[in-house]
Amino acid sequence: MNTVLPWWIETVVSLLLVASGIFTLLASWGLLQLKSFFKRLHPTALVTTAASWCVTLASVIYFSTVNARLSLSTWLIIIILSISVPITTVLLARAAVFRHRQAGDPRLPKPLLRARQQQQK
Repeated sequence: MNTVLPWWIETVVSLLLVASGIFTLLASWGLLQLKSFFKRLHPTALVTTAASWCVTLASVIYFSTVNARLSLSTWLIIIILSISVPITTVLLARAAVFRHRQAGDPRLPKPLLRARQQQQK
């Protein structure tokens, strides 16, 4: 399938893929530079989600142009990622807080008193 695309579509798709690579590079740099698990968690999740958005948008533009019709099936990927990444981030953070509290880490804030009082009732 040798189709010739207009130069401006190739440029947009290329820029989106390069932006995705830069976002991924930033995420890996953040993993190396940020020392604490809690400091690494949020920025890395945001940057990798932005990289996924760029790749998805590039593939929607490319395949919509090649097939000469709107190709939205790729959006399922980004919808699932947009839902699952925040949930996974919260679950990882809660597991880490629980683990640090079990280890007796004094740097963590105390649990909320209302939640503890409700558990005792």
